[in-house]
Amino acid sequence: MCDLIDKAGPFTLKLDRNRFGLLVRSIISQQISTKAARAIRLRLDQLLLPNKLSPEAIAGATDEQLKSVGLSFQKLSYLRDLSAHILDDRLRLHQIGRLSDEDAIEQLIQVRGIGRWTAQMFLIFSLGRLDVFPHDDLIVRSSIRELYGLSELPNKQTSHEIATAWAPYRSIASWYCWRLIDVKNDQKLDASKYPV
Repeated sequence: MCDLIDKAGPFTLKLDRNRFGLLVRSIISQQISTKAARAIRLRLDQLLLPNKLSPEAIAGATDEQLKSVGLSFQKLSYLRDLSAHILDDRLRLHQIGRLSDEDAIEQLIQVRGIGRWTAQMFLIFSLGRLDVFPHDDLIVRSSIRELYGLSELPNKQTSHEIATAWAPYRSIASWYCWRLIDVKNDQKLDASKYPV
């Protein structure tokens, strides 16, 4: 890990304070390429003009309008559920930072389309929590395999055993795991918003 940190350089994560926007981007990005997700997000922003992306704007758009930007029916339903949770105060994004990591995750996973991994990304990239370990993240697991010379992807138990040494900065260590691909390819990319 020390060699990776030296090669990757300083930790440069910039928090995304637009909590709703981060969750929308996370939902849109599920199971599609980064390029496709970015295109859908840009079209969604254009659709909602002159308003900004908000629960109210999503609730006010028709299904046909939302599908026209490239959203599948399933993702459209996830965005509607997220918006409804916020509009009726079941999910209070403005107060969620006061909760413990596990309590915040429990709140978030009540929304369809938000699982534990998405909730963990929210904790890291929006709330700035320093000790979140996304053990289900394939890139993190692949990086652990490579960094620690394992013959196969580590399971949950092995991943957690290795990550125990990273506490109380497991979020930062995970960020460096996401950077491994860039370091191997000698790329100087803006990694401030990894991986979302």
